[in-house]
Amino acid sequence: FVAVSDDATAAYWNPAGLAFQKGREITLMHANWLPQLVSDMSFEFLAYKQYFESLGGTLAANVTFLNLGEQVQTGEQGPEPLGTFNSWDLAVTLCYATKVSENLGVGVGVRYIHSNLSPVGAGAEQGTGVGRSFALDLGVLYKAPFLKGLSLGANLSNMGPKITYVDAAQADPLPTNLKLGFAWRILNMEYNRLTIAVDTNKLLVRSRKKDDGTWTHDPFYQAIFTSWTDGSLGDQFGRMIHSAGVEYVYSNMIFLRAGYYYDQEGKVKYPSFGAGLKYSAIRFD
Repeated sequence: FVAVSDDATAAYWNPAGLAFQKGREITLMHANWLPQLVSDMSFEFLAYKQYFESLGGTLAANVTFLNLGEQVQTGEQGPEPLGTFNSWDLAVTLCYATKVSENLGVGVGVRYIHSNLSPVGAGAEQGTGVGRSFALDLGVLYKAPFLKGLSLGANLSNMGPKITYVDAAQADPLPTNLKLGFAWRILNMEYNRLTIAVDTNKLLVRSRKKDDGTWTHDPFYQAIFTSWTDGSLGDQFGRMIHSAGVEYVYSNMIFLRAGYYYDQEGKVKYPSFGAGLKYSAIRFD
């Protein structure tokens, strides 16, 4: 979706997509998280965007909330329960996008991250399982004039300092990610539209094993470059996550979608299907 980004979810996929949008829109999403394993985990998403002529662009905001459910606290000496607590992750993002030219849009997003894994530390560790960080997103979207319906997109997301739960020595890098893709609207008629889209994701994190057996991670501003040197080009391509999809729209009212997700390293490969129905100004997916 990095090269489509034509609705309020652009604040997540590629903020540059907001540059080509006018008006106002709000979107909400709910998903049960891993329902085959537990019943108290869920994923929530809320986004809003609005065009401001006085600013020459579009502002947007989104909130992502991952409810990780209830956990049982145990002691160091045995599995006897000492109590329970809830774990959750929260990210709040503000975006701005504008057109640089008729065919080129750029966008930027600033994100606050709050990870509440545990209110208490584990064993003798100091601190708690609560971490905070900030991140920056940069996006670009280009609508090619040389081939009608073709757009190219890129989004460099989650650039920021490591997140610390216990101490600085155990800080974890944010999942800085480069998303590249293209979309092509093959059919664009009054009652029929057909679009194909392809995305590729590259995780820009570089980990190194130290002499004492522990691991260290390059700062994000180094890992953007050093993560490309960790193995051959074939290894790099094998670690990328690829996805492709197609959407057919009839009369801007009925939406039919299909796609495929391919993660070779994570051994996650599956087809996906979806549909949407739009009535007046409201769309259900």
